[in-house]
Amino acid sequence: MNDVLPCLDLLEATPSILRGLTSGISDEEARWKPAADRFSIAEVLSHLSHSEAHCYRARLDRFLAEERPEFEPDDAQMHLDVYRNADPEEDFAHFEDQRENNIELLRGLPAETGGRKALHRSAGEITLCHMLHEWALHDIGHIRQIAELVRARKYLAGAGPLGEDYQVKP
Repeated sequence: MNDVLPCLDLLEATPSILRGLTSGISDEEARWKPAADRFSIAEVLSHLSHSEAHCYRARLDRFLAEERPEFEPDDAQMHLDVYRNADPEEDFAHFEDQRENNIELLRGLPAETGGRKALHRSAGEITLCHMLHEWALHDIGHIRQIAELVRARKYLAGAGPLGEDYQVKP
């Protein structure tokens, strides 16, 4: 039996992965949107910072404090105005600080804490382990999204004719 909660290594690595992907990105590149209905890098970072505290940490605290808490589904769309005014560096730093605190808390919990249950209004009964796996899915999805934005904005044009065969979809 595993004596630690799942997904913590990936969750801990996410800020460093994102720092690597976004190193050397200008403010203009961070705010570039491939289309009006798509996120910029800055907006993704703002979303990650916001969801780290208002979704994941809030739910984690409730998992630990309550017996079978009830969670409403998330609606990222209702926070689009917050994301539009994002300061990429400030939001990224806030995300990194929050993630560090969350990992510290999670690493201090016994593995059996992962079996704690909650009721999610759209998904039904979930455990803390389910949420940790969904948190990892969320991270990986946004890592991929930022990677595509960086590919499209920073590297595709510089590849000249060598970039013509790449299918970049930010």
